[in-house]
Amino acid sequence: MADDDTDFPPGDGPSSGISVTLTAGTLRAIRERVGQRGVSAYLERAAQRQIERDQLDELIAAFEEVHGPADPEAVAAKRSRLTGEGSGAGVAA
Repeated sequence: MADDDTDFPPGDGPSSGISVTLTAGTLRAIRERVGQRGVSAYLERAAQRQIERDQLDELIAAFEEVHGPADPEAVAAKRSRLTGEGSGAGVAA
């Protein structure tokens, strides 16, 4: 394949066929969601999401290597601010 030497980002470039082995239950669940002809597109999107997660894990690991692990209490406080949990929102005065 000539395209293997080209550096395309995930989700870009020409399509290329491969053989993938899945358990029967996984394949059935995918087909129930997307139909017989949507399996390849579903797997492409799933692979792209996994690559994004892997890259995020690598970014977090690199950050922690320089700055140390995040403080769990600080993370919980910021999550609470972002989601509005525990802020008293919706409580009648």
